[in-house]
Amino acid sequence: MSEPTCSPQQLRVALLADTHGQVDARVLELVESCDIAVHGGDIGSAAVLASLQPRLGRVYAVRGNNDVFRSWPAEERRLLERIPRWASVELPGGILVVEHSHRLAAAGRHERLRHRYPHARVIVYGHSHQMIADCQKQPWVLNPGAAGYARTHGGPSCMVLNASLDAWAVEEHRFAA
Repeated sequence: MSEPTCSPQQLRVALLADTHGQVDARVLELVESCDIAVHGGDIGSAAVLASLQPRLGRVYAVRGNNDVFRSWPAEERRLLERIPRWASVELPGGILVVEHSHRLAAAGRHERLRHRYPHARVIVYGHSHQMIADCQKQPWVLNPGAAGYARTHGGPSCMVLNASLDAWAVEEHRFAA
């Protein structure tokens, strides 16, 4: 799944994951300041996706291990069927790939992701609820942590990726519990 670039010059991309049905209001406010949003799975409900309001209106999401039919309301299951297991988003200067990564053991996860998606400039994943920015080698591997209220490890968190044709930079955001 690949989408065309939203802006040829620069994009501000909100990265979040592991909302489990609720998004912290401070994360939502940050998403509003971004051009697009990417959710790394364990969404929890259609209401979470509807609450994400980036400037350009584009929200990309993947299913997590808790995004299953028995956990979503019956009237939202058609939407859940359309949410992919992984997605690729073309950004200025490269490709972002997102998957939940729950099928990969924690030990060696980043190397396995890099091997799986060597064409990406950045790989975003969720599942662990731990914010991690592994930017020591290409592709970068990012986990924005938990943007809801479950297992936040110090408070809800998210990241912002500033992607331009010339450079990419990551901002980490952690809010008080």
